[in-house]
Amino acid sequence: MTEKGAKTSKGVLKTLLTIVLFLFYMFPFYMIVLNSFKNKRDIVKLPLSWGGTKGFTLSNYVEAFQKMNFPTVFMNSLIITGCSCALIILFSSMAAYIFVRKDWKVNKFIFTLMLFSMVIPFQVVMIPIMSIYGGTLGILNHRYTLIFMHLGFSVSMAVFMYHGFIHGSIPLELEEAAHIDGAGQFRTFFQIVFPLLKPTTATLVILYALSLWNDYLLPSLVLTDKSLYTIPIATKLFQGAYSNQMDLLMAALVMAIIPVIILYVALQKYIIAGVVAGAVKS
Repeated sequence: MTEKGAKTSKGVLKTLLTIVLFLFYMFPFYMIVLNSFKNKRDIVKLPLSWGGTKGFTLSNYVEAFQKMNFPTVFMNSLIITGCSCALIILFSSMAAYIFVRKDWKVNKFIFTLMLFSMVIPFQVVMIPIMSIYGGTLGILNHRYTLIFMHLGFSVSMAVFMYHGFIHGSIPLELEEAAHIDGAGQFRTFFQIVFPLLKPTTATLVILYALSLWNDYLLPSLVLTDKSLYTIPIATKLFQGAYSNQMDLLMAALVMAIIPVIILYVALQKYIIAGVVAGAVKS
């Protein structure tokens, strides 16, 4: 076999492997969307069929929309996820900038502690935190409490990503030129440095928007009032101990996935660049 033929064969194999992996990973999503248009009986008996015995129906979406009070839970998820992501981006980028540009011993110590905190599972601190915030402080069942917790648990990873990008991709000469022109520290950061962090920012927005939007454990511990439920908690209402409304659950999951897909499509071109840049050794 010639060298050109060998390259062609390798290319074909890679393409086939990519297609197989794509189909493998997309199969669960395909099943959710397909079965969201069927009634419960058809989902159990004919899970792989196109349409049930009565064909495709939109009644699942209408009923799920009403039962889970979708406008309210959607706004709760949007407020909590949006505010959490905005605060994570703001505080972590500013902290990483200080860690990189200021050669203080306390900076190295705090940055090291933040790196160590990334390996601590949430389940380890879950009970003490709920005891303190609920029993001692009595501030559970509020959106701002959940936003504050999301910020605390997420900022370390974001600082690590920003730290690597600033250290390896933001030239100090740009900031020196801004200082010569009379710009202060805050103006230099927000007008010179922060716009250059767009790839990492877009990557972190995708990662945290996806994780916070789909988070169930922490919101279920903090929020007990039905008017404050997020989408993952509301979808759990369709799955009980003795009965499962699978048809409504499938429809609710599809409605929950759509906003994340839209966000991903809008920011996808920055993701790979941000991950690679943020992984620069610091």
